[in-house]
Amino acid sequence: MYRHNHRQLEFEDFALPFGGKLRSDNRWVKMAKFIPWIDFEKAYRKNFNNPYHGPPAKSVRVALGALIIKERLGTSDEETVEQIRENPYLQYFLGFKQYQYEPPFDPSLFVYFRKRFGNEIMSKINETIACKALEENDQRNGNNDRDDDSGGGASPNRGKLLVDATCTPADITFPTDLKLLNKAREKSEEIIDDLHAPLKGKQEKPRTYRKKARKEFLSAAKSKRLSKGKKRKAIRKQLGYLKRNLKSIEKLSQLTPVSILTRLRYKNLLVIHEVYRQQKWLYDHRETRIADRIVSVSQPHVRPIKRGKAGAATEFGAKISVSLVDGYSFVDHISWDAYNECGDLIGQIEAYRDRFGFYPESAHADQIYRTRENRRFCKKHGIRLSGPALGRPPADIEKQNAIKQQTRQDELDRIPIEGKFGQGKRRFGLAKIMSKLDITSEAAILVAFVVMNLVKWLKESFFFFFSLPQRQSTSCISAHSLFISVVRRGKRTIRILALMRAPFSQSINILAWPVTRTFSLQND
Repeated sequence: MYRHNHRQLEFEDFALPFGGKLRSDNRWVKMAKFIPWIDFEKAYRKNFNNPYHGPPAKSVRVALGALIIKERLGTSDEETVEQIRENPYLQYFLGFKQYQYEPPFDPSLFVYFRKRFGNEIMSKINETIACKALEENDQRNGNNDRDDDSGGGASPNRGKLLVDATCTPADITFPTDLKLLNKAREKSEEIIDDLHAPLKGKQEKPRTYRKKARKEFLSAAKSKRLSKGKKRKAIRKQLGYLKRNLKSIEKLSQLTPVSILTRLRYKNLLVIHEVYRQQKWLYDHRETRIADRIVSVSQPHVRPIKRGKAGAATEFGAKISVSLVDGYSFVDHISWDAYNECGDLIGQIEAYRDRFGFYPESAHADQIYRTRENRRFCKKHGIRLSGPALGRPPADIEKQNAIKQQTRQDELDRIPIEGKFGQGKRRFGLAKIMSKLDITSEAAILVAFVVMNLVKWLKESFFFFFSLPQRQSTSCISAHSLFISVVRRGKRTIRILALMRAPFSQSINILAWPVTRTFSLQND
């Protein structure tokens, strides 16, 4: 059962058991007011087959807010629940009416939250938040050119569109044929144990040679110099053990139905059969490539993505295409199979037009995007595609220099999207996706971009306060507002950069009165 929550909770209404009120300038209070929770409720409600029967489900604000908190703090599922239990601001962010001491929900519900949102709903949430932030930014800057009406095709092109693709690695060990066969063999032995359990004492258990197979695997895996011949010999032995186990499973399934296996074990059985088929074909044909190659038994949806970069020529995870507009990112394509990202450019430009009502003035992309088809499309709609044009450069030296300067500037303009990937991988968990399912992994990727857009909006809102005209009503702060930055120098000195406090009846200009003081401490 799902219950609607039409009322937006105000921070003044949040009850604290120890008295007092929440601060309206807290980051979680600001984000809670900025996110349009009600707009996402209809799509979230469709996840429930019967919304009128059964125990009440967690609201969209609790589910989405918990995912945002987890990604923003960079904590585990269990730690996130503890943080929510201890922090009244986080409880307000989730829509609670008062502070409660008990955990809001079990950490295992995070899996269901990710499944309920999925790729489509989370993409819509990210787009809604990014578009709202861009609209608010335009209003602050007095720019009314951006329009959400998709019917504005006659409007001139405006804005810059930055596009690029990257890989978000999954949490798997670096796959090798030998390790993959060993893991498949171990999973098959667990399945044999489950199928033979009802027959214990009635029929002899099939031999698996697990100790011998494990010893041979470790002998090859720990070898510092494993020759090609020894590697093929080790793979052949593991293929033999796995083939024997699969035959034993087939015989046991005639006596014990496979329905006694758990969903996970039955899924592993199907994956093991495919792993054996692929590895046997690669061994017999002496090949290293095969279509839809499985690199992980526990995550069979993961595929190798060839990137050709110095640090990691091949990555294992989802490949995503991202477009960036004024610092706000939109995830346009997520795929677990390798693909050429140049085919996404036209769709990304059309999506830009659907969001804002006009085409971009320029599209900044890597060289792989500059195909003839993409160039023709951009030329047809008056869009300048970054990079030099095809053909021989002009003979005029001044024109050549102008082209070089424009190309250089285009490369500089494309830097923010590379920085956005770096921010996501260094700070927001895109460097290693910890979710195990394809649908939950896609939700985790999109939540990271939602949080990055929210962080961008908070940052712009903060600096907008300092960029206001220096007037008494806008650029001044009262005495109870004090900003302090502390830096440790050596063992006995702390340098404090602060704004001097004024009498309570006065106001001071934020930008006009910075004072640096140095205090020497007698003791550590």
